[in-house]
Amino acid sequence: MLKFGTDGIRGRAYDEVTVADVEALAFTAGRVLGGAAMVIGTDTRESGPDFVAAICRGVARLGIEPWFIGDAPTPAVAAAALRHGVPGAMVSASHNPFHDNGIKFFGPGGRKLTDAQQETMEAELASLPPLEPLEGVTAIDRSDLVAAYGDAVAASVDGRGLDGLRLVVDCANGAASTIAPATLAALGAEVISIHDQPDGRNINAGAGSTDMARLRERVRQSGASLGIAFDGDADRMLAVDGQGEVVDGDEIIAICAIDRSARGTLTGDTVVVTIMTNLGFHQGMARRGIAVHQTPVGDRHVLEALERNNWDLGGEQSGHVIFHDLATTGDGLLTCVQLLDTVVRSGLTLAELAADAMIRLPQRLRNVRIQGAAGDAMESIADDIARVSDALGDRGRLLVRPSGTEPLIRFMAEDPTQAEADGAVDDLIGVLEGR
Repeated sequence: MLKFGTDGIRGRAYDEVTVADVEALAFTAGRVLGGAAMVIGTDTRESGPDFVAAICRGVARLGIEPWFIGDAPTPAVAAAALRHGVPGAMVSASHNPFHDNGIKFFGPGGRKLTDAQQETMEAELASLPPLEPLEGVTAIDRSDLVAAYGDAVAASVDGRGLDGLRLVVDCANGAASTIAPATLAALGAEVISIHDQPDGRNINAGAGSTDMARLRERVRQSGASLGIAFDGDADRMLAVDGQGEVVDGDEIIAICAIDRSARGTLTGDTVVVTIMTNLGFHQGMARRGIAVHQTPVGDRHVLEALERNNWDLGGEQSGHVIFHDLATTGDGLLTCVQLLDTVVRSGLTLAELAADAMIRLPQRLRNVRIQGAAGDAMESIADDIARVSDALGDRGRLLVRPSGTEPLIRFMAEDPTQAEADGAVDDLIGVLEGR
């Protein structure tokens, strides 16, 4: 039975998530979410066309028009759903390899599904009988909605441009491949685009925000101002400064929060982050009187906190950043444009802005693949988790949690010294693997 994870449903295409699964899921989504139409987009995986066709069949059974916008970033689907007041479906497995695929749904208005909506869909899906074959369904071409999304992102900087910036843009051979370089060039930046030739199988492969080695090298070789790396569906981004050093989501959020606070546009002088955010971020915000609100991992939780409290800015270390006054979901291209606008207005380099915003504490992150239930595995080492956490004390912190999308346990430790952070994680992994 399909289950919603941290961000939609995903798994091995044609195996863990079949075409029949996708059609049934779309049919169920149509019944739960309603609407006269459903906006459908996809990233560049070879299984994308089959999954899109399945969604079209699923919603057409209910008299819902399937609006297909083509290869497009996830936030383009959300933006179209907001503009037209209809639900949306994005075919993507985000940063996963090409052989995985999945669906992210948006309710009318472009917002990710609530827990209640997901639970209703899971229950209806479990009781749904097999669907009879349906042929002759044709999607309605709404590729114009992608151009409208790009225009809206460019307009978010109120007529300012990016003149003087030389950028290397890594499109991850994914959904950003066409729209990101074009949008940034239209704003006046000189763009060197890499990993922008998707072939169905090269999405995220040695490219994008999951592997930034080539981007870092290209920035240094080209003398670019900085580099930008998107993930496969372009709902998140990371950056590289002019020296080729990575600027992660924590630093990007910190830079934008400080800029907005200084301009009086950071609502409540508060920023929302998850429990994975580096301790150095908290210290940097405290120095500037900016309050930090923490949520569980997942940009959906960040968005809920922003909406509940009428705040504007939040996100994750991974590069999911939400500008809630400008969008309904994490948006890699929008984040990129907002960050670059801050760089241009400041007259500083990205490296200088990042160094001023926060000092990142040494951190060790490791994912361990497990057999069986993650909860049982974590319970078996609970005493050791407490022991290592106590040893770190107030100077650092430890976080051990199950993945919401894969059979993994994620270990993270922070400490003023890299050796202590490494030792804490290695200690626990040794205990887990030796049990």
